[in-house]
Amino acid sequence: MDLLRILKHLLYPDWIVRHAFPPSVMARIEAAIAASEANHRGEIRFAVEASLSLRALLAGQSARERAVEVFSLLKVWDTEENNGVLIYLLLADHDVEIVADRGVSRALPPDDWAEVCRTMEAHFRAGRYADGVLAGVDAIGRQLTALYPRTGADFNELPDRPVRL
Repeated sequence: MDLLRILKHLLYPDWIVRHAFPPSVMARIEAAIAASEANHRGEIRFAVEASLSLRALLAGQSARERAVEVFSLLKVWDTEENNGVLIYLLLADHDVEIVADRGVSRALPPDDWAEVCRTMEAHFRAGRYADGVLAGVDAIGRQLTALYPRTGADFNELPDRPVRL
């Protein structure tokens, strides 16, 4: 059990999410996701969370494990072509995780996601949260366009709206 991590999460205020991601930023992220998805058949979701619950912390849940849980909660796995991708940001841990459905995961190596995460984290360290997420959406969109180019009529299987948890 990591007592410092537990304390950090318990003291991490929820208002930080609202400060870093005000409605105007969330609207920009939603528009970027919609614009990206106009070029491919993939689905992109973004979720941000200030900290984990005490129960999750006592269980030793990692940011990655929480991202997989959120991937399921938001039904990112529930696309016809298994081409959903979640960008998950856990502010208390300063951690960004990308979870891709099995169709995308088979085509792209984990190193591709690591590079996207590093780019985003560089923006986050500078306090440019919107720029970081927009850069991530752009990079993932380019990868999805290469894998799943838009062909004819396409429908949006998942909401584009970002989620604050």
